[in-house]
Amino acid sequence: MPRLTLSRKIFFALATLLVVLLLLSAAFSIFALQRGLGPYVAEIEIRRMDWLAQLLQKHYAANGSWDKLRKDEGAWHRLQMGDPGTAQVEPREADDARLPPWYARPPRFEDRPPPPPGFPPQLELLPRRYMPPPAPGFFSDPREAADSIYQRLGVVDATGARVAGASVNLASAARLPIRRGHLVIGELVLAPVEGLDSEADRVFFARQSGVILLTGLVGLVVALVLSWQLARRWLSPIDALTQGAQDVARGRLGTRVQVRGSDELALLGRTFNNMAERLDTVETSRRAWLADVAHELRTPLAAMRAEIEALQDGVRSFDDRTALRLHRQVMRLGQLVDDLRSSMRDPRVESLTRSSVFPLVLLKEVLAATHDRFVQHRIAVDAQAVDALAAQSQPMVEGDAHRLHQVFMNLLENTLSYTDAGGALHIGAAVEGSGGAQRLVLRFDDSAPGVMAGELPRLFERLFRAEGSRNRTLGGSGLGLSICRATVEAHGGEIDASASPLGGVGITMWLPLVQAS
Repeated sequence: MPRLTLSRKIFFALATLLVVLLLLSAAFSIFALQRGLGPYVAEIEIRRMDWLAQLLQKHYAANGSWDKLRKDEGAWHRLQMGDPGTAQVEPREADDARLPPWYARPPRFEDRPPPPPGFPPQLELLPRRYMPPPAPGFFSDPREAADSIYQRLGVVDATGARVAGASVNLASAARLPIRRGHLVIGELVLAPVEGLDSEADRVFFARQSGVILLTGLVGLVVALVLSWQLARRWLSPIDALTQGAQDVARGRLGTRVQVRGSDELALLGRTFNNMAERLDTVETSRRAWLADVAHELRTPLAAMRAEIEALQDGVRSFDDRTALRLHRQVMRLGQLVDDLRSSMRDPRVESLTRSSVFPLVLLKEVLAATHDRFVQHRIAVDAQAVDALAAQSQPMVEGDAHRLHQVFMNLLENTLSYTDAGGALHIGAAVEGSGGAQRLVLRFDDSAPGVMAGELPRLFERLFRAEGSRNRTLGGSGLGLSICRATVEAHGGEIDASASPLGGVGITMWLPLVQAS
C-alpha cells in the first residue's frame, strides 16, 4: 500500500470535500427544479390568460359585481369559452386580439358581401347567429380532463374570497389581477401542477436532471485535476524540504533546496538554506578548530618529546638548563589549555563577580605593568586621552574587574605580538551619550603591519591569526581577541575591529556606564 504523503492526504481531503459539495449541489438543484417547475409553469400559463381577465372585467362592468358569477356556474363556463355572456356588451375588434388563439369569431351573416349584380340571391343555409353548443355528452368537454388547466383555475374578489372556479391556495397560486381603471376588483388565480403527472413533464424533468448531473460530473473531474495540480504545486516545496532535512540529518550539509516565489513556503525554503549553510559553516569551523588545536598542542609536545628522547639516548644530560626548557614547554602547554578553556567559556552564562569597576583605572594599571615590554619592543604608547578623561571624571561600569583586566591585557598583548619594532600605539577614550544611556568608548590603534579588509571580521574567531603562521613565537595562540569579545558582550558592550589610521589594526570597545550613587 503506498504511503499517504501530505500531498495525497490534502488531495484526498479536497477531493472528498468537492464530491460532497457537488452531490449536495446536484441534489438541491434537482429538488429545486422539481419543486419550482410547477409554480414556474403556472406563472407562464396565467400570463397567457390575459384574454380571460379582460372578459371577467367586462362581466364585472356589465353586472356591477361578482354576484351573478358566484350564482351562475354556467356564466363561468361561457367566459372560459370566450363568451362574455351579456347581450349589452359586444366585444370590439380591439378586444378580439385578447381572445385565445384557438378562438376565432365566425363572420356574421349581415357582414357578408352582397352577391354581384345579375346573380340570383343565395339560399340562406347558414344561421345568422352562432351554432348552439352540442348536446351534453355528444363531445367530451376538454375542461373536464384531469390535467386541464381549468381544473386549477379560479376567480377571487378583491378580499381573496372565492368567486368561481377551483378553490385555490392563494399562498402558492399564480395570480393575475383584474383591474377596473386603477382599482383591483379581483384576481385570476391558478394553482401549480402537483407532481409530474404528464409524460411531457417527466421528459422535461429527466432532461434537466441529466444536464445537472452531467455538469456536476464535468465539474468534479475539473475540480479533481485542479486539486491534484494545486496539491503538487503547493506541497512540492514541503516535500523538497523534507528530503533536504533528511539529507542534512545524514551529514550532507551542502544540501540546498530550490526556492521559488516570495510566499511563506519560499520564506521557509530560504530559512532552511540559511540554516544548512550555517550548519555547514559551523561544521567546517569545528573541523578547522580541531585541526588548529591539534597543531597548537603538537608544538610544545613535540619539543618536550625531543628533549625527553635526547635524555633517553644519552645525547643530553639532565641538568638545570634541560629542566628549564622542559618547564618552559609545560608552561606553554598549560597556557594554551587555559586559553582554550577561557575561549570556550561563555561569560553570559557563567556567573560574573559583579561590582562597581572603574575601567580607566584598570587600563592604567595594565599600561604600567606592560610599560617595560613596550619600551623593549620600541613601541611608543600614547595614552594622553585616557589621562585627560580620568582627570575630568571616573566612568564606572557594573562588571567583573578581573575579566576586564584580562581584556585590556589581551589587547595590549596583541599589539606587542604583531606590531613591528619602532611602531606606535594610540589609545583614545571618550564618553558618548547622555543621561542613563552613556557609554565609554575606548579605541586601540597600532601601527603596521595591518590586516586585509576581508580578514578583519574574523579576528575575533578562535585560533585565527591574520599572518597565517602557526608558530606560537609569532603572535600567540589566536585566542585573545575571542576571549575579549565574549567578556565585553557579557558586560553588555560591543567590540569591533577596523583599519587603523596608523597602518595597523584599530580595536574599538564600547562599555555601558552606570551612574555613581
